[in-house]
Amino acid sequence: MKYRVFGRSGWEVSEIGYGMWGLAGWTGSDLEEVEESLHRSVELGCNFFDTAWGYGAGKSEQILGQLLKKHAGKKLVAATKIPPKNFKWPSRRGYLLKDCFPADHIIEYTEKSLSNLQVDCIDLQQFHVWEDDWANQDEWKTAVEKLVREGKVRRFGVSVNRWEPANVLNTLRTGLIDSVQVIYNIFDQNPEDELFPLCRELGIGVIARVPFDEGTLTGTLTKHTVFPKDDWRSTYFVPENLNASVDHAEALRPLIPPGMTMAEMALRFILCNPDVHTIIPGMRKVRNVNANMGVSDGKKLDEGLRLQLRNHRWDRTPTGWSQ
Repeated sequence: MKYRVFGRSGWEVSEIGYGMWGLAGWTGSDLEEVEESLHRSVELGCNFFDTAWGYGAGKSEQILGQLLKKHAGKKLVAATKIPPKNFKWPSRRGYLLKDCFPADHIIEYTEKSLSNLQVDCIDLQQFHVWEDDWANQDEWKTAVEKLVREGKVRRFGVSVNRWEPANVLNTLRTGLIDSVQVIYNIFDQNPEDELFPLCRELGIGVIARVPFDEGTLTGTLTKHTVFPKDDWRSTYFVPENLNASVDHAEALRPLIPPGMTMAEMALRFILCNPDVHTIIPGMRKVRNVNANMGVSDGKKLDEGLRLQLRNHRWDRTPTGWSQ
């Protein structure tokens, strides 16, 4: 496993972290195998784990808390997120700060996360949605400063809404935010336009989420794929999105080098960008942990292939189904 310095925090984090959304909201999870997968990731050098209160109303946080306890001798970075008070994902233009992140709500859910994680201090607490219009409002700043001052949170971050990487720039300039979590993959390259340059300038840690485009970039979806109704992907991969996503993935297939999977190529593309400090694929099976962790070996994609993949940028805007 290779490591990168996580912005101005100075933390050395594994290039491949662990996204824990799959423990809630996705069908097909086996708790025993999930726990085995988590422990295997630690064995392979993963030290960055991203969860949220919203993943199963604290269930995912509790699982991470158990992992931290079992590996108390290792420095694992625990990152979680505060849900918006209105419990609506993502936020929308016009949403008010008082309806999403009033100070008492920020503090209340940080306390809940502390309890679920069984820790005295959260390494990275993030806002699970965001609107840059809130940047200069004092209430969230007061709560952030209080929690850091009291030693309950080390660093604060923001998880940016899907396909809106610039919807945080003014907030980063406040100096109170140390990290940003953003969708970045072969298709979603637009964080390179404005977000990544500002993060470089300010020393902001960058977490790349959705490296496989919710599964499209694994190359396993077809236009006939159907998800169970209780799986959130059934509302995301509506025909309009599924058909277009599969077409874009199929266009990549001729570029996959011999002996490499589409998923590996997708991860290696992201690792080619030094602005990214850690990638958090969701993993529920040991075989996926082994495959994804193995990509952090210091080997780069062929430069010609990387440039070809850049041509597969797919600029999208939020819709009613994009969440």
